[in-house]
Amino acid sequence: MNDWPEGWSDSNRGPRYGRGSAGAQPESARVMRQVRRGPGAPRQGGAYGGGPGGPGPSAPPYGVPQQPSYVDGQGYDDYDSGYNTGQVYGRPGGGGPAGPDDGYIRGPRPANWGRRIRLTLTTLVTLLLVATVATYFWADSKLNRQVDLSKVIDRPATGDGTNYLIVGSDSRAGMSAEDKKKLHTGSAEGKRTDSMMILHVGSNGDTLISLPRDSDVEIPSYKGSGSGKVYPGRGRHTKLNAAYAEDGPTLLVRAIEFNTGLHIDHYVEIGFAGFANIVDAVGGVEMNIDQPFKDKYSGADFKAGKQTLNGQQALAFVRTRHAFAASDLQRTKNQQKFLSALAHQVATPSTVLNPFKLYPTMGAGLDSLIVDKDMGLWDLASMFWAMKSVSGGDGKSMNMPISGSSGGNLLWDKAKVKTLVNELNNDQQVTVSSN
Repeated sequence: MNDWPEGWSDSNRGPRYGRGSAGAQPESARVMRQVRRGPGAPRQGGAYGGGPGGPGPSAPPYGVPQQPSYVDGQGYDDYDSGYNTGQVYGRPGGGGPAGPDDGYIRGPRPANWGRRIRLTLTTLVTLLLVATVATYFWADSKLNRQVDLSKVIDRPATGDGTNYLIVGSDSRAGMSAEDKKKLHTGSAEGKRTDSMMILHVGSNGDTLISLPRDSDVEIPSYKGSGSGKVYPGRGRHTKLNAAYAEDGPTLLVRAIEFNTGLHIDHYVEIGFAGFANIVDAVGGVEMNIDQPFKDKYSGADFKAGKQTLNGQQALAFVRTRHAFAASDLQRTKNQQKFLSALAHQVATPSTVLNPFKLYPTMGAGLDSLIVDKDMGLWDLASMFWAMKSVSGGDGKSMNMPISGSSGGNLLWDKAKVKTLVNELNNDQQVTVSSN
Protein backbone atom coordinates (compact mmCIF):
# COMPACT_ATOMS: atom_id res chain seq x y z
CA MET A 1 0.00 0.00 0.00
CA ASN A 2 1.34 3.38 -0.98
CA ASP A 3 1.69 5.62 2.10
CA TRP A 4 2.32 8.82 0.13
CA PRO A 5 -0.42 11.24 -0.78
CA GLU A 6 -2.17 10.78 -4.03
CA GLY A 7 0.09 11.69 -6.91
CA TRP A 8 3.23 11.28 -4.92
CA SER A 9 5.72 8.42 -4.98
CA ASP A 10 8.94 7.74 -3.32
CA SER A 11 10.75 8.29 -6.56
CA ASN A 12 9.43 11.74 -7.39
CA ARG A 13 10.44 13.30 -4.11
CA GLY A 14 13.92 14.11 -5.50
CA PRO A 15 17.09 14.21 -3.46
CA ARG A 16 16.44 14.16 0.23
CA TYR A 17 18.40 15.16 3.23
CA GLY A 18 17.66 14.56 6.79
CA ARG A 19 14.79 12.45 7.87
CA GLY A 20 14.63 9.45 5.61
CA SER A 21 16.84 11.15 3.02
CA ALA A 22 19.19 8.98 1.09
CA GLY A 23 20.66 11.75 -1.04
CA ALA A 24 24.22 12.94 -0.57
CA GLN A 25 23.31 16.63 -0.89
CA PRO A 26 21.19 18.51 1.57
CA GLU A 27 17.84 19.76 0.56
CA SER A 28 17.55 23.31 -0.67
CA ALA A 29 15.79 25.82 1.56
CA ARG A 30 12.07 25.54 1.47
CA VAL A 31 9.71 28.44 1.53
CA MET A 32 7.61 28.13 4.58
CA ARG A 33 3.99 28.26 3.91
CA GLN A 34 2.55 31.32 5.59
CA VAL A 35 -0.82 32.39 6.74
CA ARG A 36 -2.63 35.16 4.93
CA ARG A 37 -5.39 36.96 6.69
CA GLY A 38 -8.06 38.72 4.85
CA PRO A 39 -9.97 37.36 1.88
CA GLY A 40 -8.94 33.71 1.44
CA ALA A 41 -9.85 30.96 -0.89
CA PRO A 42 -13.50 30.26 -1.47
CA ARG A 43 -15.03 28.27 1.31
CA GLN A 44 -15.72 24.70 0.60
CA GLY A 45 -18.55 22.77 1.84
CA GLY A 46 -18.45 21.23 5.24
CA ALA A 47 -20.52 20.29 8.13
CA TYR A 48 -22.42 23.57 8.00
CA GLY A 49 -21.78 24.70 4.48
CA GLY A 50 -23.61 22.39 2.05
CA GLY A 51 -22.02 20.30 -0.65
CA PRO A 52 -18.93 21.05 -2.68
CA GLY A 53 -19.35 24.31 -4.54
CA GLY A 54 -22.63 24.96 -2.85
CA PRO A 55 -23.27 28.20 -1.07
CA GLY A 56 -22.88 28.31 2.66
CA PRO A 57 -24.97 30.18 5.16
CA SER A 58 -24.92 33.97 4.86
CA ALA A 59 -23.50 34.63 8.37
CA PRO A 60 -22.25 32.85 11.46
CA PRO A 61 -23.06 30.91 13.50
CA TYR A 62 -24.31 28.76 10.69
CA GLY A 63 -21.21 28.95 8.55
CA VAL A 64 -17.63 28.06 9.34
CA PRO A 65 -15.49 31.14 9.99
CA GLN A 66 -13.20 32.00 7.14
CA GLN A 67 -9.84 30.31 7.58
CA PRO A 68 -6.49 31.74 6.65
CA SER A 69 -5.15 30.63 3.35
CA TYR A 70 -1.63 29.40 2.89
CA VAL A 71 0.35 31.04 0.16
CA ASP A 72 3.83 29.90 -0.70
CA GLY A 73 6.49 32.62 -0.65
CA GLN A 74 4.26 35.24 0.99
CA GLY A 75 4.54 36.66 4.48
CA TYR A 76 1.63 37.12 6.82
CA ASP A 77 -0.06 39.73 4.73
CA ASP A 78 -1.58 41.61 7.69
CA TYR A 79 -0.91 39.44 10.68
CA ASP A 80 2.87 39.41 10.32
CA SER A 81 3.15 42.91 8.90
CA GLY A 82 5.77 44.79 10.82
CA TYR A 83 7.34 41.93 12.77
CA ASN A 84 10.18 41.51 10.31
CA THR A 85 10.90 45.29 10.37
CA GLY A 86 10.49 45.90 14.08
CA GLN A 87 7.18 47.74 13.70
CA VAL A 88 5.39 45.63 16.26
CA TYR A 89 2.85 48.23 17.28
CA GLY A 90 2.64 50.16 14.04
CA ARG A 91 -0.37 50.83 11.92
CA PRO A 92 -1.57 48.00 9.73
CA GLY A 93 1.08 47.56 7.11
CA GLY A 94 3.86 48.92 9.34
CA GLY A 95 3.52 52.49 8.07
CA GLY A 96 4.42 54.99 10.77
CA PRO A 97 3.36 55.58 14.34
CA ALA A 98 0.23 54.29 15.90
CA GLY A 99 -2.90 56.17 15.06
CA PRO A 100 -5.88 57.15 17.19
CA ASP A 101 -7.76 53.99 16.24
CA ASP A 102 -4.99 51.47 16.87
CA GLY A 103 -6.51 50.29 20.12
CA TYR A 104 -3.88 51.72 22.49
CA ILE A 105 -4.83 54.19 25.27
CA ARG A 106 -2.47 57.13 25.64
CA GLY A 107 -1.82 59.23 28.76
CA PRO A 108 -1.73 63.07 28.80
CA ARG A 109 1.12 64.70 26.92
CA PRO A 110 3.80 66.02 29.32
CA ALA A 111 3.70 69.82 29.84
CA ASN A 112 6.37 71.79 28.01
CA TRP A 113 7.35 74.09 30.90
CA GLY A 114 10.29 75.63 29.06
CA ARG A 115 8.02 76.80 26.26
CA ARG A 116 5.44 78.11 28.73
CA ILE A 117 8.04 80.09 30.67
CA ARG A 118 9.46 81.63 27.48
CA LEU A 119 5.98 82.58 26.31
CA THR A 120 5.14 84.13 29.69
CA LEU A 121 8.37 86.13 29.81
CA THR A 122 7.90 87.35 26.25
CA THR A 123 4.35 88.48 27.08
CA LEU A 124 5.47 90.30 30.23
CA VAL A 125 8.34 92.06 28.44
CA THR A 126 6.00 93.13 25.63
CA LEU A 127 3.44 94.49 28.08
CA LEU A 128 6.16 96.32 30.00
CA LEU A 129 7.51 97.94 26.82
CA VAL A 130 4.02 98.99 25.72
CA ALA A 131 3.26 100.44 29.18
CA THR A 132 6.60 102.27 29.28
CA VAL A 133 6.15 103.83 25.84
CA ALA A 134 2.54 104.79 26.61
CA THR A 135 3.57 106.32 29.94
CA TYR A 136 6.35 108.31 28.29
CA PHE A 137 4.08 109.90 25.67
CA TRP A 138 1.36 110.51 28.27
CA ALA A 139 3.78 112.25 30.63
CA ASP A 140 5.52 114.21 27.87
CA SER A 141 2.17 115.54 26.64
CA LYS A 142 1.37 116.91 30.11
CA LEU A 143 4.41 119.18 30.33
CA ASN A 144 3.41 122.85 30.25
CA ARG A 145 6.12 124.30 28.01
CA GLN A 146 5.36 127.99 28.45
CA VAL A 147 8.75 129.68 28.95
CA ASP A 148 10.68 130.73 25.86
CA LEU A 149 14.33 131.17 26.83
CA SER A 150 15.15 132.32 23.29
CA LYS A 151 13.78 135.72 24.34
CA VAL A 152 16.61 136.12 26.86
CA ILE A 153 19.25 138.43 25.34
CA ASP A 154 23.02 138.76 25.78
CA ARG A 155 23.44 135.35 27.31
CA PRO A 156 26.75 133.99 28.69
CA ALA A 157 28.43 131.08 26.96
CA THR A 158 27.21 127.59 27.72
CA GLY A 159 29.45 125.74 30.17
CA ASP A 160 29.97 122.04 30.84
CA GLY A 161 27.16 120.16 32.53
CA THR A 162 23.52 121.27 32.74
CA ASN A 163 22.09 124.09 34.88
CA TYR A 164 18.42 124.04 35.94
CA LEU A 165 16.73 127.07 37.49
CA ILE A 166 14.05 125.69 39.86
CA VAL A 167 11.48 128.23 41.00
CA GLY A 168 8.74 127.94 43.59
CA SER A 169 6.17 130.65 42.98
CA ASP A 170 3.35 131.92 45.14
CA SER A 171 0.91 131.49 42.26
CA ARG A 172 -2.62 130.88 43.47
CA ALA A 173 -3.96 130.01 40.04
CA GLY A 174 -6.78 127.48 40.18
CA MET A 175 -7.17 127.71 43.97
CA SER A 176 -10.55 128.23 45.56
CA ALA A 177 -11.13 130.58 48.51
CA GLU A 178 -11.28 127.52 50.75
CA ASP A 179 -7.93 126.26 49.40
CA LYS A 180 -6.28 129.64 50.01
CA LYS A 181 -7.57 129.69 53.59
CA LYS A 182 -6.51 126.10 54.24
CA LEU A 183 -3.00 126.62 52.86
CA HIS A 184 -2.55 130.10 54.38
CA THR A 185 -1.56 131.55 51.02
CA GLY A 186 -3.46 134.84 51.21
CA SER A 187 -5.19 136.30 48.17
CA ALA A 188 -2.53 138.48 46.58
CA GLU A 189 -2.88 138.91 42.84
CA GLY A 190 -0.13 137.95 40.40
CA LYS A 191 2.76 135.77 41.47
CA ARG A 192 6.17 136.14 42.99
CA THR A 193 9.03 133.77 43.68
CA ASP A 194 9.09 132.18 47.10
CA SER A 195 12.17 130.09 46.34
CA MET A 196 14.85 129.96 43.65
CA MET A 197 17.53 127.31 43.23
CA ILE A 198 20.18 126.47 40.67
CA LEU A 199 20.80 122.74 40.24
CA HIS A 200 24.03 121.92 38.41
CA VAL A 201 24.14 118.39 36.99
CA GLY A 202 27.64 117.31 36.00
CA SER A 203 30.15 114.50 35.95
CA ASN A 204 31.93 115.63 39.14
CA GLY A 205 28.93 115.62 41.44
CA ASP A 206 25.66 117.53 41.46
CA THR A 207 25.31 120.86 43.27
CA LEU A 208 22.14 122.53 44.54
CA ILE A 209 22.50 126.28 45.23
CA SER A 210 19.73 128.32 46.85
CA LEU A 211 19.35 131.94 45.79
CA PRO A 212 17.78 133.96 48.62
CA ARG A 213 14.78 135.92 47.37
CA ASP A 214 16.16 139.05 49.07
CA SER A 215 19.45 138.83 47.11
CA ASP A 216 20.58 142.21 45.78
CA VAL A 217 20.87 142.11 41.98
CA GLU A 218 21.21 144.61 39.15
CA ILE A 219 18.44 144.62 36.55
CA PRO A 220 20.20 144.62 33.14
CA SER A 221 18.77 145.45 29.72
CA TYR A 222 16.19 142.88 28.66
CA LYS A 223 13.58 142.08 26.05
CA GLY A 224 9.99 142.18 27.25
CA SER A 225 8.42 138.72 27.28
CA GLY A 226 5.12 140.03 25.93
CA SER A 227 5.99 143.16 23.97
CA GLY A 228 9.33 142.06 22.52
CA LYS A 229 10.60 145.56 23.27
CA VAL A 230 14.16 145.90 24.59
CA TYR A 231 14.39 147.82 27.86
CA PRO A 232 17.86 149.28 28.50
CA GLY A 233 19.59 148.67 31.79
CA ARG A 234 20.10 151.72 34.05
CA GLY A 235 22.10 150.17 36.87
CA ARG A 236 18.98 149.73 38.96
CA HIS A 237 19.32 147.36 41.93
CA THR A 238 16.47 145.44 43.49
CA LYS A 239 15.66 142.16 45.22
CA LEU A 240 15.92 139.07 43.04
CA ASN A 241 12.28 138.12 43.39
CA ALA A 242 11.28 141.57 42.10
CA ALA A 243 12.76 140.67 38.70
CA TYR A 244 10.26 137.83 38.42
CA ALA A 245 7.41 140.09 39.53
CA GLU A 246 8.41 142.71 36.91
CA ASP A 247 8.49 140.52 33.78
CA GLY A 248 8.27 136.88 34.73
CA PRO A 249 10.63 133.96 34.09
CA THR A 250 12.62 135.44 31.20
CA LEU A 251 13.68 138.53 33.15
CA LEU A 252 14.49 136.35 36.17
CA VAL A 253 16.77 134.19 34.01
CA ARG A 254 18.32 137.31 32.44
CA ALA A 255 19.06 138.82 35.88
CA ILE A 256 20.64 135.63 37.23
CA GLU A 257 22.81 135.14 34.14
CA PHE A 258 23.91 138.78 34.15
CA ASN A 259 24.80 138.83 37.87
CA THR A 260 26.53 135.43 37.94
CA GLY A 261 27.88 134.71 34.43
CA LEU A 262 26.30 131.23 34.61
CA HIS A 263 24.26 130.00 31.63
CA ILE A 264 20.80 128.62 32.56
CA ASP A 265 19.88 125.65 30.35
CA HIS A 266 16.39 124.81 31.64
CA TYR A 267 13.64 126.43 33.68
CA VAL A 268 11.19 124.64 36.02
CA GLU A 269 8.48 126.34 38.09
CA ILE A 270 5.84 125.03 40.49
CA GLY A 271 3.06 126.89 42.35
CA PHE A 272 1.57 126.52 45.82
CA ALA A 273 -1.28 124.17 44.93
CA GLY A 274 0.86 121.93 42.76
CA PHE A 275 3.47 121.57 45.48
CA ALA A 276 0.88 120.50 48.05
CA ASN A 277 -0.76 118.08 45.59
CA ILE A 278 2.54 116.31 44.85
CA VAL A 279 3.20 115.77 48.56
CA ASP A 280 -0.28 114.37 49.13
CA ALA A 281 -0.05 112.14 46.04
CA VAL A 282 3.15 110.52 47.29
CA GLY A 283 1.54 109.87 50.67
CA GLY A 284 3.43 112.53 52.64
CA VAL A 285 7.13 113.18 53.18
CA GLU A 286 9.01 112.12 56.28
CA MET A 287 11.12 114.90 57.82
CA ASN A 288 13.31 115.21 60.87
CA ILE A 289 12.75 118.74 62.21
CA ASP A 290 15.60 120.02 64.34
CA GLN A 291 13.67 122.47 66.51
CA PRO A 292 10.02 123.38 67.10
CA PHE A 293 8.67 126.56 65.50
CA LYS A 294 5.44 128.38 64.74
CA ASP A 295 4.50 130.98 62.14
CA LYS A 296 1.02 132.48 61.94
CA TYR A 297 1.68 133.77 58.41
CA SER A 298 2.44 130.36 56.90
CA GLY A 299 0.36 128.31 59.35
CA ALA A 300 3.41 126.39 60.57
CA ASP A 301 3.18 124.68 63.96
CA PHE A 302 5.84 121.99 64.28
CA LYS A 303 7.39 120.02 67.09
CA ALA A 304 10.95 118.76 66.95
CA GLY A 305 11.62 115.20 65.79
CA LYS A 306 10.79 112.83 62.97
CA GLN A 307 7.33 113.23 61.44
CA THR A 308 5.47 112.83 58.15
CA LEU A 309 4.24 116.06 56.57
CA ASN A 310 1.16 116.21 54.36
CA GLY A 311 0.75 118.76 51.55
CA GLN A 312 -0.56 121.56 53.78
CA GLN A 313 2.17 121.06 56.39
CA ALA A 314 4.91 120.78 53.76
CA LEU A 315 3.90 124.09 52.16
CA ALA A 316 3.95 125.79 55.57
CA PHE A 317 7.39 124.31 56.28
CA VAL A 318 9.04 125.63 53.10
CA ARG A 319 7.37 129.06 53.30
CA THR A 320 8.11 129.90 56.93
CA ARG A 321 10.59 132.70 57.49
CA HIS A 322 9.17 134.89 60.30
CA ALA A 323 10.00 132.24 62.89
CA PHE A 324 13.75 132.55 62.29
CA ALA A 325 16.27 135.26 63.05
CA ALA A 326 18.05 134.84 59.72
CA SER A 327 14.71 134.59 58.02
CA ASP A 328 15.52 134.17 54.32
CA LEU A 329 18.67 132.07 54.74
CA GLN A 330 17.02 129.62 57.13
CA ARG A 331 14.05 129.30 54.82
CA THR A 332 16.29 128.39 51.87
CA LYS A 333 17.93 125.69 53.98
CA ASN A 334 14.51 124.26 54.89
CA GLN A 335 13.48 124.32 51.25
CA GLN A 336 16.59 122.40 50.20
CA LYS A 337 16.10 119.91 52.99
CA PHE A 338 12.48 119.29 52.10
CA LEU A 339 12.98 119.01 48.32
CA SER A 340 15.76 116.49 48.84
CA ALA A 341 13.50 114.46 51.14
CA LEU A 342 10.67 114.66 48.60
CA ALA A 343 12.90 113.43 45.78
CA HIS A 344 14.11 110.56 47.96
CA GLN A 345 10.54 109.65 48.91
CA VAL A 346 9.29 109.61 45.32
CA ALA A 347 12.19 107.42 44.18
CA THR A 348 11.42 104.59 46.59
CA PRO A 349 10.29 101.21 45.14
CA SER A 350 6.96 101.55 46.99
CA THR A 351 6.19 104.53 44.75
CA VAL A 352 7.96 103.72 41.48
CA LEU A 353 6.72 100.10 41.32
CA ASN A 354 3.19 100.88 42.50
CA PRO A 355 1.11 102.27 39.62
CA PHE A 356 -1.60 103.36 42.08
CA LYS A 357 0.92 105.79 43.63
CA LEU A 358 3.22 106.46 40.67
CA TYR A 359 0.59 107.74 38.22
CA PRO A 360 -1.18 110.07 40.69
CA THR A 361 2.21 111.45 41.75
CA MET A 362 3.34 112.00 38.17
CA GLY A 363 -0.02 113.46 37.24
CA ALA A 364 -0.01 115.91 40.15
CA GLY A 365 3.55 116.99 39.42
CA LEU A 366 3.26 117.32 35.66
CA ASP A 367 -0.01 119.24 35.90
CA SER A 368 1.66 121.73 38.25
CA LEU A 369 4.97 122.31 36.49
CA ILE A 370 5.78 125.10 34.06
CA VAL A 371 8.92 124.45 32.01
CA ASP A 372 10.82 125.97 29.11
CA LYS A 373 9.98 125.06 25.54
CA ASP A 374 13.12 122.95 25.07
CA MET A 375 12.53 120.90 28.22
CA GLY A 376 12.01 117.21 27.56
CA LEU A 377 10.86 114.44 29.84
CA TRP A 378 14.41 113.07 29.98
CA ASP A 379 15.68 116.47 31.12
CA LEU A 380 13.08 116.51 33.88
CA ALA A 381 14.03 112.98 34.94
CA SER A 382 17.72 113.96 35.00
CA MET A 383 16.90 116.92 37.26
CA PHE A 384 14.87 114.71 39.58
CA TRP A 385 17.56 112.05 39.94
CA ALA A 386 20.20 114.73 40.54
CA MET A 387 18.12 116.10 43.43
CA LYS A 388 17.87 112.60 44.83
CA SER A 389 21.65 112.27 44.48
CA VAL A 390 22.13 115.46 46.50
CA SER A 391 19.80 114.20 49.22
CA GLY A 392 21.70 110.90 49.32
CA GLY A 393 25.00 112.62 50.05
CA ASP A 394 26.54 112.21 46.58
CA GLY A 395 26.24 115.92 45.82
CA LYS A 396 26.43 119.24 47.58
CA SER A 397 23.75 121.70 48.73
CA MET A 398 24.54 125.27 49.72
CA ASN A 399 23.35 128.87 49.75
CA MET A 400 24.80 131.47 47.46
CA PRO A 401 27.74 132.94 49.45
CA ILE A 402 26.70 136.12 51.26
CA SER A 403 29.06 138.89 52.39
CA GLY A 404 26.53 141.13 54.17
CA SER A 405 23.39 143.20 53.61
CA SER A 406 22.39 146.68 52.47
CA GLY A 407 18.96 148.24 52.89
CA GLY A 408 17.41 144.85 53.62
CA ASN A 409 19.03 143.25 50.54
CA LEU A 410 21.52 140.43 50.91
CA LEU A 411 24.84 141.08 49.18
CA TRP A 412 26.62 138.22 47.46
CA ASP A 413 30.28 137.57 48.14
CA LYS A 414 31.63 138.48 44.70
CA ALA A 415 34.96 136.66 45.04
CA LYS A 416 33.33 133.42 46.16
CA VAL A 417 30.61 133.71 43.53
CA LYS A 418 33.23 134.13 40.81
CA THR A 419 35.10 130.99 41.97
CA LEU A 420 31.86 129.03 42.29
CA VAL A 421 30.68 129.96 38.79
CA ASN A 422 34.07 129.12 37.30
CA GLU A 423 33.98 125.65 38.90
CA LEU A 424 30.44 125.04 37.66
CA ASN A 425 31.18 126.22 34.12
CA ASN A 426 34.14 123.84 33.93
CA ASP A 427 32.17 121.05 35.62
CA GLN A 428 34.67 120.83 38.46
CA GLN A 429 34.05 119.73 41.99
CA VAL A 430 32.74 122.68 44.00
CA THR A 431 35.11 123.85 46.73
CA VAL A 432 33.30 127.04 47.71
CA SER A 433 31.22 126.99 50.87
CA SER A 434 28.36 129.22 51.88
CA ASN A 435 28.13 131.19 55.11
